[in-house]
Amino acid sequence: MATEKDEAIARLHELLKPGDTVYTILRHVSRSGMMRAISPVLVGEDGPLDITWLVAPATGRKVHQKHYGVIVHGCGMDMGFELVYTLSRRMYPDGFTCIGKGCPSNDHVNGDRNYEPHLHESGGYALKQRWL
Repeated sequence: MATEKDEAIARLHELLKPGDTVYTILRHVSRSGMMRAISPVLVGEDGPLDITWLVAPATGRKVHQKHYGVIVHGCGMDMGFELVYTLSRRMYPDGFTCIGKGCPSNDHVNGDRNYEPHLHESGGYALKQRWL
């Protein structure tokens, strides 16, 4: 029997492929600065699609009921990037196949100039992130 996490990841695979951009919207920052509510959004031909209710279970997090966003704890780094990186790792735990020029894998930044189809072992860089 599929869990809520498994169902969310399966639906996300229908919506996203490696190289796609997940946009993030900062909805709230706690007074201490240690918690944020961030809404992940896809922008396509049909307009924006909020995927908060899929990303939260896929990443093992909760949705902030008052500010409507995935609850992300911590500070000192780009927490929108952290949310999308974690989502990408959950969606591609065994890595992903290089998509060619424009591939978002960190391997290419670190010297891999091979854009032929091959496995990138870190699935965390399959998706791109941008703030709205």
